[in-house]
Amino acid sequence: VYRDVINRTQPKSHFMPETCLVTGGAGFLGSHLVERLLDDGHTVVCADNFYTGTPQNLKHLESNERLKTVTHDVVEPFPDTITNGITQIFHLACAASPVHYQAESIKTLLTCVQGTYNCLMVAKEKNIPILIASTSEVYGDPEIHPQPEDYRGRVSCTGPRACYDEGKRAAETLCFDFHRQHNVKIRVARIFNTYGPRMKFNDGRIISNFVIQALKGEDITVYGTGEYTRSFQYVDDLMNGFLALINGDDIGPINLGNPEEYTVLEMAQKIKKMCDSSSNIVHKEKVTDDPTQRRPDITKAKKVLGWEPKIPVDEGLAKTIEAFKKRLADGSEN
Repeated sequence: VYRDVINRTQPKSHFMPETCLVTGGAGFLGSHLVERLLDDGHTVVCADNFYTGTPQNLKHLESNERLKTVTHDVVEPFPDTITNGITQIFHLACAASPVHYQAESIKTLLTCVQGTYNCLMVAKEKNIPILIASTSEVYGDPEIHPQPEDYRGRVSCTGPRACYDEGKRAAETLCFDFHRQHNVKIRVARIFNTYGPRMKFNDGRIISNFVIQALKGEDITVYGTGEYTRSFQYVDDLMNGFLALINGDDIGPINLGNPEEYTVLEMAQKIKKMCDSSSNIVHKEKVTDDPTQRRPDITKAKKVLGWEPKIPVDEGLAKTIEAFKKRLADGSEN
């Protein structure tokens, strides 16, 4: 696996454990990153305000002495009690699903801008690398397909998704200004649709929506005709990309996603079949400003990081479906 490639290029005798601050560490992506960092021998400080993150995502790790979890909102400056001894920062904090970031749109924008500023200030003061979780949403509804990093995007600055789309664009601007003015060691990751265990049931994302609806025998809701496209990467592949990026020399931005493309209707049909579900697929009105196509050009990631996704969609979906089944059997509501 890709992890082995990294390990082979860095002999065990030269391994230097880091102390990593992970903002949003109790969320879907954050909890997988925290787990991976601990597995690799690092110490982790997880900071989360638990708006969309949940302690349940970290429950299986709570006995690990190298994990410290603190309640903190990144919109507020970080106290020394959180940042003492930190050697790397992974800034993942922000609601990432439309359901949640639109429900608190002003907070979303502040998290993207003020939260990123506060994280960059810590990186500047300590002269340590910082990985910023940006998003494919910076491309908006793209006119170029697939989307390379030098595409500047087509984004509405006044629509209901703007708090997140423009917020992340502004966060990237802050990163590059901190790099130019203060030589901060930024690493900007543009994340495309990612799925896997620990996604929230009610987050409104395509995979989680379809899986939970199929398992419950509810109608599987497709917005519009379902002919718009997305690409889906399994969460473990993204974690490999994060680590390759922060431990490399390229500041980004770098697309991290799976270039295998599906229409949303194809994905609904695939998940229904894999769940052996009796659900009906129903169509609802198209969502405002929802992009018609989304697929990463990962040429740069392959060249600069030696990274590309390894886990086939069917394998990742099978793992995700099993995880959702277990949570439902355990009585989880979300």
